[in-house]
Amino acid sequence: MGRRRAADQHTGERTAELCDRDRWELSRNRTILTVTRTIRRGASATEATLVYRNQERLDALRSPAPAMVTQAAAVQAAIVVQAGTKVALSLVNSLNTKYTAEGDRVYLETAFPIIQDGRIVIPKGSYVTGTVTEVKRGGRMKGKSELFLRFESLTLPSGVTRDFRSRLDSADGNNVDRQEGKIRGERNTAGDARTVGEAAGAGATIGAIAGRSAMGAGVGAVGGAAAGLAGVLLAHSPDVILPKGTTLEMVLDRELRYEPRELGLPTSP
Repeated sequence: MGRRRAADQHTGERTAELCDRDRWELSRNRTILTVTRTIRRGASATEATLVYRNQERLDALRSPAPAMVTQAAAVQAAIVVQAGTKVALSLVNSLNTKYTAEGDRVYLETAFPIIQDGRIVIPKGSYVTGTVTEVKRGGRMKGKSELFLRFESLTLPSGVTRDFRSRLDSADGNNVDRQEGKIRGERNTAGDARTVGEAAGAGATIGAIAGRSAMGAGVGAVGGAAAGLAGVLLAHSPDVILPKGTTLEMVLDRELRYEPRELGLPTSP
């Protein structure tokens, strides 16, 4: 029993001797722990080195500093043209409700640049395409001519293209329904009245000559008025005509987002 206790005591002293030779060193950024252990066996000694790395902290330290991230983000941030922005356009091809059909393409160019934060985002002369979605000619007895337009894409001179579905907001003083994106023609009511009056006057003159009496003139006037009214009823309302070069204005239905490189702006390395 005494011998066993002496052996245990000797083993404990040896263990203590082995453990008190460890040297611990933590890096300044607290990411690497180095443990150097000296192991003695009799008169000889051996050193072993263990290295522990906090990889998560290392990755975090390798990321740019918050200020640098903010600066880089500012340079790289996308340039956004907000929904609701109005864009002035110039018509490249003419439109006419008499000849234009549903599905016809519409070609336009931006008539004025869109400027944001002192930078031109959409230059003058950028290309816009659209479609005639519906055409209505004015009726003989009622109704006005109508032309429905939809704008669908915008291409910068560099070739960068964005698709959208924008509506018409104005068209060189024409009557525009902003909600539906259509242009309404006008009824020529003054012309209609003039047509009836002129026909009535001509009929009265012819009636007076033919009948040589006031009654003949009256009959002629009635007949002329009837003829004039028939002409009005058979005539169409004026067509909507938009010549080449007509200024239109569209309203963006969604934001247009561009990267700085797409606009030729400097980017961070």
